[in-house]
Amino acid sequence: MAGAAVYAIVILLVFLNLVLLMLYLSAKKNPYYVVYDEETKSALKRRVSNLKEELEEELVDFDVEEWEKELEESIEEEVRNL
Repeated sequence: MAGAAVYAIVILLVFLNLVLLMLYLSAKKNPYYVVYDEETKSALKRRVSNLKEELEEELVDFDVEEWEKELEESIEEEVRNL
């Protein structure tokens, strides 16, 4: 009887270890959140703000017609190279 109880406990512990291993690997592959210290957070916020301002400046200067013309020329050149 004692042998059966030990056997059951060993099986249960192996099963629990497998479940914990699967949970660990799942959490490692797909972290739900990342914790940053305040200095890193503020640096990231500044960088995002700077990138946003740069993008807004570029969008003001962006000429859609010129972009379309360059795109058409690029496509025509690719077709000729085929």
